[in-house]
Amino acid sequence: MKPMSRARLQVLAAALIFSVGGAGIKACALTSWQVASFRSGIAALAVWLMMPEARRGFRRPVWLVSLAYAATVLLFVLANKLTTSANTIFLQSTAPLYILLLAPALLREKTRAFDWAIIGLLAIGLSFFFVGAEAPLRTAPNPALGNILAAAAGITWALTVMGLRWIGRAEGAAGSAPAVVIAGNAIAFLVALPFALPVEHARALDWVIVSGLGVVQIGVAYVFLVRAMRHVPALEASVLLLLEPALNPLWAWIIHGERPGPWSNAGGLLILGATGLKTWLDSPRGRPRNAPPAP
Repeated sequence: MKPMSRARLQVLAAALIFSVGGAGIKACALTSWQVASFRSGIAALAVWLMMPEARRGFRRPVWLVSLAYAATVLLFVLANKLTTSANTIFLQSTAPLYILLLAPALLREKTRAFDWAIIGLLAIGLSFFFVGAEAPLRTAPNPALGNILAAAAGITWALTVMGLRWIGRAEGAAGSAPAVVIAGNAIAFLVALPFALPVEHARALDWVIVSGLGVVQIGVAYVFLVRAMRHVPALEASVLLLLEPALNPLWAWIIHGERPGPWSNAGGLLILGATGLKTWLDSPRGRPRNAPPAP
């Protein structure tokens, strides 16, 4: 197989593995804090072991950006335990909205005319999740609070992406993302640990799930992505990675019978459409090379 074809398959494989995160978190009977802590601790160790090149570069800027990434992975788990998997991934996918709003001040990046149209589409899609009151489900007992946490994850994910751009500009450190993944997951593990202990009534299956989330859903998927980004252009990779938010709700429906409401579906489609349009119109501002995986 040609290197480019193999790299494209690796990007698709990474997106596919990322997409099972929501369903996996819901399948684990451990509490949200336990899943968040143990998943991140295992992920930090897995990436450390699988990527020797990620064991260096832990400078002060990396630790600063890692705080935003740690908040993202924590919020992603907490939101998934409270609202639907679809709502969580779609609301986190509003990150381009905050990047467009904050980049002029934080990164000195100019906002162009068509960016305001993207901002409008993303804002409308975001508002759809807060129209009316969603009925609680077995897998989504508090959708209102979960939606708020998922929206906050969109902000922290935007700060993570902008932080990686900032590091790259200041130090030319395009390979800082692996260090951010390790440090961010280590921080998330330590922050959530006091709320995760003691562990009572855990099944063997729960440990299998949370280990899989750490080793495979973050670790293996990220290794695939980093290897592939050496060959695949950022624009093409960004489009291929849209497979993750497209499949995430599907797994939750197949495994848990979870059905998001009509407003959530409409908002999600609008957010995905606006994100795809932004990626196509302005690939240099799309996903940076070697960016960390979706939480």
